Amino acid sequence: MLLIKSSLFFSLLAVAISLYVFRYTRFMAQSAGSNSGKKLIKIDVSADTVCPWCSVGKMNLDKAIASSNDQFDFEVSYISTDNKTILQVRWHPYFLNPSAPKEGVVKKVHYREKFGPQSERIEARMAEVFRGHGLDYDVDGLTGNTLDSHRLITFAGHQGYDKQNALVEELHLGYFTQGKYIGDKEFLVEAAKKVGIEGAAEFLDDPNKGVQEVYAELEKYSGHITGVPYYVINGKNKLSGGQPPEVFVRAFQAAA
Repeated sequence: MLLIKSSLFFSLLAVAISLYVFRYTRFMAQSAGSNSGKKLIKIDVSADTVCPWCSVGKMNLDKAIASSNDQFDFEVSYISTDNKTILQVRWHPYFLNPSAPKEGVVKKVHYREKFGPQSERIEARMAEVFRGHGLDYDVDGLTGNTLDSHRLITFAGHQGYDKQNALVEELHLGYFTQGKYIGDKEFLVEAAKKVGIEGAAEFLDDPNKGVQEVYAELEKYSGHITGVPYYVINGKNKLSGGQPPEVFVRAFQAAA
């Protein structure tokens, strides 16, 4: 009995310490803007993990942030490469096709069924856009249900928005440039490990874990929108679509 109580005590202590560290990190991020004298920018993004324009939008958002580090402090989820700006973009779920099959379907077949004769033109356009970012757009492999990926992204947010943002990037790279299937648990766990997310495999093993939180996030942040990507800057300025970097910069200036 004593051993069980001791084990429970240390488990609760570990959880309390983790929560304290996470809250302290967020507090320091919020303090950075006021201490530096620069305006603080908070960004919320609603996106689906199989939306190519969401990936393009993220790349353009990253460029806009990098070009504005001397003007603003960003509350996004990662630290800039120059270590001068604390960033915290928060990612929220959206489902382009909530009834998509979990087992997946061939991407090319799905695109032809969805877009008809326009599918080849759309694929060529996306390939051109991705090439502009130095990436090869890959339409091989499967597409399908994205619930597990959103469960994992939401789970990652509890370990830090920096890890959440890094996870989104890994998922985008895998799905859009390497032919990975967004519903493949092995791919999801591999992406999580790459960015230092702990406990991903165990979390995904239970199909019920995180589902309520995903749908609560969907209702709170994405329930009123009809398409993605969708950005809310400082809670007021709103943008949609794969906007170019200069549009984000102007939005930062307006929000500040």
